[in-house]
Amino acid sequence: MRQSEECATLEAFGSSALVAVTDAAALGTARTVVERMVTEFDAACSRFRDDSELSAVNAAGGAPVEVGPVLLEAVTAALRAARLTDGDVDPTVGQALISLGYDRDFALIGGGGGSPGGGASSVVLGSIPGWRTVTVDSARRTVRVAGGGRLDLGATAKALAADRAAEAASTAAGCGVLVSFGGDLAIAGAAPMDGWRIRVTDDHRSGFDAPGQWISLSSGGLATSSTSVRRWQTPSGTAHHLVDPLTGRSADSVWRTVSVCAATCLDANIASTASIIRGESAPAWLEEQQLPSRLVGTDGVARHIAGWPAEGDDL
Repeated sequence: MRQSEECATLEAFGSSALVAVTDAAALGTARTVVERMVTEFDAACSRFRDDSELSAVNAAGGAPVEVGPVLLEAVTAALRAARLTDGDVDPTVGQALISLGYDRDFALIGGGGGSPGGGASSVVLGSIPGWRTVTVDSARRTVRVAGGGRLDLGATAKALAADRAAEAASTAAGCGVLVSFGGDLAIAGAAPMDGWRIRVTDDHRSGFDAPGQWISLSSGGLATSSTSVRRWQTPSGTAHHLVDPLTGRSADSVWRTVSVCAATCLDANIASTASIIRGESAPAWLEEQQLPSRLVGTDGVARHIAGWPAEGDDL
């Protein structure tokens, strides 16, 4: 989106984030609330912190672990994503991601240089026990992963954090707020008269002159999933962070980027991630769900689904 005095940037989940408000005087309040939310979600949900609650669950060897409300909600959201997508968005892909080399924060992998997998002659695929092996006991506030599985909440937790951060910041600031964590964007409160103007591209870090499209949003959330950004080399070839639960490998998709608008950022990210996994069947599914979407194929051609505007796309 366009930068102005009403915007502030910060670091969140390993990349730059954006907070924007409709009242410039409330920017400091909104930023403080968003930073607090980022801290809470990182401490609860990060797979790359040994001291996170998620790491404790993954290290428990199948025993139930008492967790706080943030991780409890995040795991519940991840299981809902699995149910809604028939398992295409599966939180038990953690070991598969580690086997592919995504075993540390992406900034440390190097984004395409080297072989994070450690120099083996080939990648040994990690097991994916399936989302039904995860048990959430809301009464006891425990999470259990059976069968030696490892959770990764990358497909849902950041989007959930964007939703919660936007809601909390809007309430505290008393104005409209937009929060963007990378490709995950949430809106709360009253938007500007013409909506929030947002540039949709393959990579959220791109400048405004990058190939893409300007759109305006007044509510809900927007998420972009891409196979062209978080990529690295393994002994078996190029890998990316979107794993097909059926194969344990990076999804071999016909789409390089999928952007989806939905009532929440969480639902948008569930749909965009599932669409990468589903490949050719994604447009019909998105149309059925009535989710406005922009899908860019590996051939560079964009498709506009369920009311997403086609005009102004300069790919």
